[in-house]
Amino acid sequence: MTLTSWQFVAFVAITFALYYLPVMRRCQVQILVLASVSFYAALQPQLLALLAVATLGTYLFLRVAMDRRNLGLPAGIAFNLGLLAFFKYKFLFIDAGTPSSAGPGAIDWLLRLPVPIGISFFVLHNISLLVDLSKRRAVPTTKDIFLHILFFPQLIAGPITRTEDFPPQIKTKFLADVPLVEATKWLVCGYFFKLFVANNLNQITSNMDYPLYEALTVKNRWLCIFLYSYQIYADFFGYSAIAIGLALLFGYRLPTNFNLPYISTSFAQFWTRWHISFSNWLRTYLYIPLGGNRRGVARLYLNLLMVMGLGGLWNGAAIGYLAWGLVHGLLLVTERPLLPQIEALSIGGRSRLIVQPVRAGLVFLLVSMAWIIFKLPDLQHAADYLHGMFVEADIQSPYHLYHSLALLYSLPVFLQHVVPRHFLERQRRRLEPYLYRAMATLMLVEAGPDSPFIYFQF
Repeated sequence: MTLTSWQFVAFVAITFALYYLPVMRRCQVQILVLASVSFYAALQPQLLALLAVATLGTYLFLRVAMDRRNLGLPAGIAFNLGLLAFFKYKFLFIDAGTPSSAGPGAIDWLLRLPVPIGISFFVLHNISLLVDLSKRRAVPTTKDIFLHILFFPQLIAGPITRTEDFPPQIKTKFLADVPLVEATKWLVCGYFFKLFVANNLNQITSNMDYPLYEALTVKNRWLCIFLYSYQIYADFFGYSAIAIGLALLFGYRLPTNFNLPYISTSFAQFWTRWHISFSNWLRTYLYIPLGGNRRGVARLYLNLLMVMGLGGLWNGAAIGYLAWGLVHGLLLVTERPLLPQIEALSIGGRSRLIVQPVRAGLVFLLVSMAWIIFKLPDLQHAADYLHGMFVEADIQSPYHLYHSLALLYSLPVFLQHVVPRHFLERQRRRLEPYLYRAMATLMLVEAGPDSPFIYFQF
């Protein structure tokens, strides 16, 4: 069962119907917990036990931390990081495709388990829960904690919710209070960006993989990196929008995770607009505890590099992901002393009209080029792809990229970013019905071949 399948639609409909039955009103939290466990079991049944261990372990360490914070908190954090390290980063040291030297038995079976879907997200979620709740004397009830951890719309790919935001929303919900129109808009928008934009672009950008990229000309290699930028945004924004819409159906409001990141005029601004809940987590639980900008310029730059490097490695067990994070760290470090002068150039009418688009274009270009490492975490493949963007190779049968289709599928992301918001607000009542009907039609009749959400692997 995937989020884009009709089975998932039926699952949500059944859960929704049970959830709002008057006779089930006192069991709403339990219904959502059970539905969330069932959802994960349908995705990866062999790893349902891991989800149970992670949830129960976090709960037990939280209880210990309430009485002995100096013991329970570090132990709970170590427990979650240990799960993440074992299930995700063990592949840095062993080859999953070769027989184990450990021989048959439970250890060998554990070593051969695949990476659990969404483990990086629910580990970060659990750590923030431990840190935040261990500071308080009043802790939510057991069932509320389980719902906070397991809530299925955001369980496997975020947004990462904070304890000051989600638990206060846990109360009896009534069907009359559901913002059905708003939820429907989020769902239509999310499924449109996933099915029409991301899945169709995936047919083209899959040619960036090794060895398919060897058939791409210089021009098409450049085009593909911009298409992949649009694809990964549409894919992840699409999931986040679906999660927000689903949560609204059950009376919960999740944080917005994207805010037009590709019109950012600095790399610092990009990271306040891209995967906002993850950026906030890095700042709150890594950057600030490391000292932030309070210990001098040299320590500030080191903190930025460490946080972004760890943030990159969080995405996957490959040196390429670490390199991707460090590239963004270097971009942040490089621009920081230059920002005051750049901002000064942006003051004023005419200069602002020129400087701001140039800044946004440069940020988008460098962010897009960094996506090469993300798409190709094998550094040799990434280097080969980058080399072919500047040196034309002798290709016997070059891949023919349909530029008109590439433009069509990427156009929604472009328009979403460049059409002024004040124009949309003025035209909202007149254009909105046609816009959502068009999105619903296109996602049904012109959906691309099914492909998993990119961030599900993390």
